[in-house]
Amino acid sequence: MGKMDARMPGRLDIPPIAASGLAVRFFGVRGTIPVPGPGTLIYGGNTACVEVRVNGRLFIIDAGSGIIGLGDVLAGTPERSFDILLSHLHQDHIIGLPFFAPLWDPSRHIRVHAGNLGGETPEAALRKLFGPPLFPIELDHQARNNVDFVGFKAGETLSFEDGSTVRTTPLRHPGGATGYRFDYGGRALAYISDFEHAGPTPEPDIVDFVGGCDLVIYDTTFTVEDYPPCKGWGHSTIEAGLALCAAAGAGRLAAFHHNPYYDDVKLAHMEAALQKALPGSFCAREGQVVHLAEIAVPAGQRSAG
Repeated sequence: MGKMDARMPGRLDIPPIAASGLAVRFFGVRGTIPVPGPGTLIYGGNTACVEVRVNGRLFIIDAGSGIIGLGDVLAGTPERSFDILLSHLHQDHIIGLPFFAPLWDPSRHIRVHAGNLGGETPEAALRKLFGPPLFPIELDHQARNNVDFVGFKAGETLSFEDGSTVRTTPLRHPGGATGYRFDYGGRALAYISDFEHAGPTPEPDIVDFVGGCDLVIYDTTFTVEDYPPCKGWGHSTIEAGLALCAAAGAGRLAAFHHNPYYDDVKLAHMEAALQKALPGSFCAREGQVVHLAEIAVPAGQRSAG
């Protein structure tokens, strides 16, 4: 394997999102490890990767194994420039990056951002993924000229050349993590993973950050029964996510970063309870598309973000 092709053969074609406004599509919804198999066919087994479109402009959140499928989609599009926003550098959130086809296409310009390294870029850490003995191709061999690595401090607002802005916030997780918020056309989306709640009452800074969001993508790795022995691992529950949405006036909760040991049957039961507690909420599924303009949030439920 001496060269990565711009498109890996034999994969299914998935049409790109044709949308204005604010939209999201899930390509990886698991945490910790990929879990392909008969028990994960409905919700999916790939680790975290989310496509966000802001009036057509592409942002990618996290580069878990789900980014491989997204790369196949992008290989068939004319998009030449986009940004990957990493929540952090734990393996389940970056393991797909070497197999992301656009990374090896010299006609593309890709910027990889991370905010949990005190302002340092993620280049040194990510370079460990590329080259022997872990990977047969070094980053410099084919991709160095079209990939930029960008560091920032979580809590800063990111500004881009086209005028787009993305708000960020630090998240409670071992080694730190970054949450992201996108606002466009009176709609708002927040990504809060990986994150552990501090207690029964949502933290004011996170409440403020997701305030009035139409959709909050939230780390729900554990049920309340499974959470206590895993306290301190940096993950949360549906119940904590619901409390956050209630305090922040957020419209819907997307349960995310599914436990690799929760199969489709268990997630379906969790989703039924979630939808009863906050109608319109869901456990995220691979391939699922949400157009935020289609989310109806009662006027009294919104608060200023």
